[in-house]
Amino acid sequence: MAEHLEISNGTKAERYALLTRQIEAVVAGETDMIARMANVASMIHHTFGFWWTGFYRTVGNELVLGPFQGPLACTRIAFGRGVCGTAWRDEQTIVVPDVEQFEGHIACSSASRSEIVVPLRQNGVIIGVLDIDSCELATFDATDREWLERIVECITR
Repeated sequence: MAEHLEISNGTKAERYALLTRQIEAVVAGETDMIARMANVASMIHHTFGFWWTGFYRTVGNELVLGPFQGPLACTRIAFGRGVCGTAWRDEQTIVVPDVEQFEGHIACSSASRSEIVVPLRQNGVIIGVLDIDSCELATFDATDREWLERIVECITR
């Protein structure tokens, strides 16, 4: 059984670099996507202490809640709706410094203030999204985007 090492020191990029190496080790040899998502959500969540960290899987024309860490979440999100549905539709990462400024934001929790959503692409198809929410404004930046995009690549290999 893999043991998650606590990552609490260093710059954000250094913490992501170490976390990414740990994630690569944890997902190596695991073929079940839900198992991969579950461990990765936990590892990101506990490393950075975000409000909500999890995955939505594409099922038909909607995103369906997958493995996550944090409080109760929205169960289904339509294609093109909210930050998650928009990231899926546009097939690109979206960083939202203030969710109240994002037209059509779906408020699963009033505590969420900023968000990043990274699509998971496998064989050219979006199979889900990684969604992370923070209770603080402007939590996510280019460093988060870069490293979280690397992390989702680890999951979908």
